[in-house]
Amino acid sequence: MGKKSLQGSRIAITGAGRGIGLATAKELHRRGALVVIGDVDESSAVAAAKSIGPGAEGFAVDVADYESFALFHQNATTNGPLDVLINNAGIMPIGHFLDQSPDTHRRAVQINILGAINGMHLALPSMVANGRGHIINIASTAGKTPVPGGLTYCGTKSAVIALTETARVEFAGTGVEFTCVMPSFTNTELISGTKGMKLIPTVEPEDVADAIARVIARPKADVFVPQIVGTILKPQPLLGRGLRDWFNHILGADKAFLDVDAKARSGYENRISHD
Repeated sequence: MGKKSLQGSRIAITGAGRGIGLATAKELHRRGALVVIGDVDESSAVAAAKSIGPGAEGFAVDVADYESFALFHQNATTNGPLDVLINNAGIMPIGHFLDQSPDTHRRAVQINILGAINGMHLALPSMVANGRGHIINIASTAGKTPVPGGLTYCGTKSAVIALTETARVEFAGTGVEFTCVMPSFTNTELISGTKGMKLIPTVEPEDVADAIARVIARPKADVFVPQIVGTILKPQPLLGRGLRDWFNHILGADKAFLDVDAKARSGYENRISHD
């Protein structure tokens, strides 16, 4: 498959007021795309677009609310159809499962899973009708392997991986591409208070943004960031649970979401409980 130019492409990104979403908006804009930034915090979306300059717009969107997402999609397509939708919005509540509130679990499911479903349901009709388009769902390597302390988070990201792959098969032949991007620990507010993992480097938002830009230019189904984590995770189903769990212990994955500095993480946890 040939490499596509991003010049003039219209790309909408949710959860792009900060972190991976903002880094991606900047990188895609640098490569010539018109970017539409969505964030539940409207002021962050508008400020992010302003910081990028002409060719960037910012709007409020609550991805868990279908009507809000529909309005965002309407705003994003005022001057033309979307070429790419990046479902990036997500939250990462971590800690012992029974210590987390039912509301925390509900919000993670609504934002991480329903948000992606809402975006796909809204963007796909015109993409299918036009015979082209690209849906990119941002999941996590945590959706590929059990990480204690991330029971609900891992479950939501596993769901995103499954729904992206199922959509790829269901809409095969329509001209629409589907990609699931799975970052490991990324240096954003989401990992505040955590210590990362052994042997696997913590990446920067710009690393994920670059991977997203490259997969838009040359589509493929799965993207791991960093690439080495894909090499580690892909054979795990063949190892058996005992060997997999031992290897994850060596990496420190079994403590990554439990050995957390609660004070350092409190700001993020407070924000996601109110957004």
